[in-house]
Amino acid sequence: MHVLVVHNHYSSAQPSGENRVVDQEVGLLRAAGHRVDVFERRSDDIAAKSLLGKVAVPLLVPWNPGVRTELAARLRAERPDVVHVHNVFPLLSPAVLAACADAGVPVVATLHNYMQVCSPGTLRRDGRPCTECVGTVASLPAIRHGCYRNSRLATVPLAVSLSVNRRRWWSGVERFFCISEAQRDLLVQSGMPAERLAVKHNFVPEPGVRRAGAGEHLLFLGRLAEAKGVRLLMAAWDELAADGGAGVPLVIAGAGPLEDEVTAWAAGRDDVRYVGLWDQEKCRKGIARSVAVVAPSMARETFGLVVAEAMAAGVPAVAAGHGAFVELVEDGVTGLLHEPGDPASLASRIRRIAAGPDHNREMGEAARRRYEQGFGPAVGLKRLVEEYRTAIALRSGGGNSTPPVGNEETGSLRGSRASGDGGK
Repeated sequence: MHVLVVHNHYSSAQPSGENRVVDQEVGLLRAAGHRVDVFERRSDDIAAKSLLGKVAVPLLVPWNPGVRTELAARLRAERPDVVHVHNVFPLLSPAVLAACADAGVPVVATLHNYMQVCSPGTLRRDGRPCTECVGTVASLPAIRHGCYRNSRLATVPLAVSLSVNRRRWWSGVERFFCISEAQRDLLVQSGMPAERLAVKHNFVPEPGVRRAGAGEHLLFLGRLAEAKGVRLLMAAWDELAADGGAGVPLVIAGAGPLEDEVTAWAAGRDDVRYVGLWDQEKCRKGIARSVAVVAPSMARETFGLVVAEAMAAGVPAVAAGHGAFVELVEDGVTGLLHEPGDPASLASRIRRIAAGPDHNREMGEAARRRYEQGFGPAVGLKRLVEEYRTAIALRSGGGNSTPPVGNEETGSLRGSRASGDGGK
């Protein structure tokens, strides 16, 4: 199969699970023998633009005609079997959909967030859940509240793009990949066409290292932001410390807007270590040395990559009991769920998961089995290729019929267009 992946990479200054998922899927498909090319932009490139170029960026968010022309020409020349769209903000725009229509190539799109119904994609405002724009057409509440970067001006391009391109998205994409049932349910309620929304969880590569023994620390790994529950974790940990502590230290790894606050809070304590931003190797090793991974997100996560990574290493999680976490974590079996936004509930679950080593070990083993059944590379490849087949069949008028395929075990697929190995 020949796949063209379309993605605008987020800034490298902030850790992005989405960038990682895209890169891992490309690697997975190539390893299985598919040809995968990439049509991309990088937000890092904005800094090198001229003043006029920087001014033009928000104006091109709703529609970038240059991207449409460039991508359409490439599609006509290369004729991929399917285009897989990920993020198009801010440098690509929904013009990529028009390019695919121009060339007659079927499209699938992974919805990594809620940007189809919420301008910033978070379903949060002023630190609280918000669905005010869900189901609306004009996204005026987002502009009124300045939901993107607390700026009305910065929110306008996103809100305009959401409003004017809504039907283009809904009609121009054969299959949307939701990364959890919770995400799909909300999007269906918002009015998105249910028949085009499929659940395809993210996969997680084999970590190469698993937990041995009881673990050395509790680990928060992710963006240091209010929405990820960092302040909630600090409050819960202070409650634990006042009541004798958890018995193991807390390690916080990551970067983000609350970095200075976290650094000051951790300074001088022997029960907390802030270690900054880890590379992937340190992340894998840090997870494998954990008693549990803590994911106290205030937002309704669409997936929860760190929880799946913990599962792969045989480590249970303490996670907020909403969003995709209720699909990933079976309470009391593969980890523990706490009441979202409640520091006392979070503190009690941390205490419980750290105080029962036998039960903790059993939960870690169950988490690993759950990973193997639902989130490993083989499962991820199978589901991805199946959805590509469905999109190709839909575009060709074949309904849900399956186009010619190759080896079912490896997921290799031969279509009518040219195929090959490798890619860019």
